[in-house]
Amino acid sequence: MIVICEECGKKYDIDPAQIKGREAKAKCKSCGHVITVTKKEVNPSAAAPPSKVKEVPPRPKEPEARSPEPNEEAPDTQPAKSATGPKKGFGLRPKIFVLFFFIPIALMIGAGSFYLWALEDLSSLITRESSRAVTQLGEAIIAEKARSVADQARLYLVSRPNMARQDFGSDQEFQKVAVQKVGLTGYTALYAVPDEKGIWRTWAHTNAKIIAIDMSTLNGPMGQNFDGFWKVFSNAKDGKESKGYYTWQEKDGSFRDKYMVCAPVKGTPYYVAATTYLDEFTKPVKDMEGRVNEITKGTRNMVFMIVGGTLLLVGFVVLLYGQRLTSRIRSLTDVAERISVGDMDAEISIKSKDEIGDLAEAINRMQASIRLSIERLRRRR
Repeated sequence: MIVICEECGKKYDIDPAQIKGREAKAKCKSCGHVITVTKKEVNPSAAAPPSKVKEVPPRPKEPEARSPEPNEEAPDTQPAKSATGPKKGFGLRPKIFVLFFFIPIALMIGAGSFYLWALEDLSSLITRESSRAVTQLGEAIIAEKARSVADQARLYLVSRPNMARQDFGSDQEFQKVAVQKVGLTGYTALYAVPDEKGIWRTWAHTNAKIIAIDMSTLNGPMGQNFDGFWKVFSNAKDGKESKGYYTWQEKDGSFRDKYMVCAPVKGTPYYVAATTYLDEFTKPVKDMEGRVNEITKGTRNMVFMIVGGTLLLVGFVVLLYGQRLTSRIRSLTDVAERISVGDMDAEISIKSKDEIGDLAEAINRMQASIRLSIERLRRRR
């Protein structure tokens, strides 16, 4: 049973079985007041007349405090236990930190990562498709140039039916028709299908040393690059076009890919080969790809900076707000604990205008009500 000191209001939890006889005395550990605890049996015959007593609901028998008798032993007394009990699970501050810091930051990092992935994928797709489109366009331009020069050469040869191939090199007009510029550094050339000896010979070329020679003899100067060139060059047969890539070694020792299209000069045993470096067409796209990569890298760094700054700012705000909120709640909890053990002088210093402030005012009103009740009880005694 719970016994309250009449002087200071301190609560004690007393076991009635420890009271020997009808009453016992105990000294309050807080103020020193002597508390008398009495067991009282209800005697129906001693009840007051009905006309002078108001009906009240029956109450269980409980000890009654009155004057102690000599040589009476006091029962063991102990302060009433706090109703709050030990804390279980996470506190308010970790919950605030998780809900308002980790979860938003995780979502932000996920969204930023997805954005960066989509941006890089989009830029890669654009550059890849642009490069492919420009490559196809370059191949089409080279093929169209070969066909155009072949048509011009056919018209020139038809208009001069008696012109011998040995005269091609000395005829400047024919050279202008058969040898034209392709791209920035490429050119066209005119060669004939194998003669009765199976020899491929070129009859119009930018390099006069190549005219009328056996083209298979270039195997030595071209080295390992000759096979790729010869495959495209010799596949031009029976009036069908031949096209493909081969590697060309520059004077500085570097290697670059060339694209060649061999178009037939219809009605003649000749073909026009148009060749040039394909990177002359794709270089602007490659440059654009480099700029896109730089922009993507800069955007990625900017996103990382924004996410990092947001993380620090949100973390600071959450920690500050959580610290203030939990400190005010702990302050109110301490005051409530002190009031629960009879300390009516505990002061509440929280003056906020939110729900915490409402709770502080409610505890203040409760404290004043308990203090008034104790004063009334003292006056009655």
